Amino acid sequence: MSRKSDKALIEAIKDSGGIMSTIARRLDVTWHTADTWIKESDSAKQALQDEKETILDMAESTLYKNIKEGNSQDAKWMLSTMGKNRGYSERHEITGGDGEPIEVKWQK
Repeated sequence: MSRKSDKALIEAIKDSGGIMSTIARRLDVTWHTADTWIKESDSAKQALQDEKETILDMAESTLYKNIKEGNSQDAKWMLSTMGKNRGYSERHEITGGDGEPIEVKWQK
């Protein structure tokens, strides 16, 4: 089977969400073949990266919309992942019984 043209690869990538099995199905080849063909083409690699970035943009847009609408779960998630530099992170502390400090004994 001969490699598809860059134009055909880019067309198969368009609106695929960057999902290789979708791209392969559109090209009527295996997942591995589609992946190999894309890796061999600079323009197809760029198209795949652009498609994945577009999906990330869509996800971020949904997240921001949900936060504006008062979705506290999304707000908490965003703060714990993207707000770490502001001190928003879940801290996991290991303590002794009843929250007391753990006593460490060194042996020689």
